[in-house]
Amino acid sequence: MKALRHRAATRAAAGVLSMLPLGAAAADAVHAEPGIAALAKWLPLLLQGFAVDVGISVASMAAGTVLGALVGIGQISLHGWVRAPARWITQFFRNAPWLVLLFFCVLLLPNEIRVSGLALPFPAWMKGILGLTLPVMGNVSEVVRGGIQSLPSAQWEAANALAFDRWQTLRLIILPQAVKRMVPPWMNVYAVLMMATPLVSIVGVEDSVTVARSVLAAENSPALLMPVYALLLLLFFAYCAPIARWTRSLERRFAIA
Repeated sequence: MKALRHRAATRAAAGVLSMLPLGAAAADAVHAEPGIAALAKWLPLLLQGFAVDVGISVASMAAGTVLGALVGIGQISLHGWVRAPARWITQFFRNAPWLVLLFFCVLLLPNEIRVSGLALPFPAWMKGILGLTLPVMGNVSEVVRGGIQSLPSAQWEAANALAFDRWQTLRLIILPQAVKRMVPPWMNVYAVLMMATPLVSIVGVEDSVTVARSVLAAENSPALLMPVYALLLLLFFAYCAPIARWTRSLERRFAIA
C-alpha cells in the first residue's frame, strides 16, 4: 500500500511539474496581449522611424558612392600627388570607427552655417548623413579601385594602341566592364550601411530606435519591450535579407569569387 501511495504521489508531483511550463506560457500569453495591442497602436510611428533609417541610408549611400567613385579613380591615377592622398583618404575612412565619425560630425560641426549673412540650419540628421557618408566613401573607393584593377592590363594596352587616351580608355572600355564587378560588393556596402544606420539614434536623430525608446517610455510596460525590438529586428531583416540574396545572385551571374 505504501508503494502504491508513493507511486501516486510521484505521478501527481510529475503532473504538477509538467503543467508549470504550460502555466508559464499561458501567463506570458496573457501579458503579451496588452503588449501586442499597444504595439499595434504605435506601429505607424515605428514604421515612420524605420522610413527615416531607410532615407538616411539611401542619402548616405548616394553621396558616398559619388565621392567614393572619384577617390577610387584617384587611387589608380598615374600622378603621385593625386594617388597618394586618394589612398590615404580611402584607408583612413575605411578603418575609422563609424560611431566616432558620427560623434565627430554631430558634436564638432555647428548647428547652423552662415552664408552671405544668411543662417542655414544644419540639423542632426544632416550631420548623421555626413557621418555615415565618410566611411561609405572609403569603402566604395576601394570597391571602385578593385573593380578597375580586376580587368586585365591588356585592355589598357589595346586601347593605347588604338590611340585612346587614359580617360577615354577608362570611360569607354574599362568602366563599362568594371561596373558589373563592382555591383555585388557595392550592394554589400549598402547592406552594412543600413544595419549601421541605427547608430544615428545615439546622436539625437529621430529614427526607429529613438522612436522605440520613446514608445517604451510612454507605455512604461515591460510586456512591450520584446515586441517592439522584435519588430525592429524583423523590419531590418526584411529589408536587408533580399539585398544579400540579390548580391549572391549577381556574384554567381558575373562569376565573381
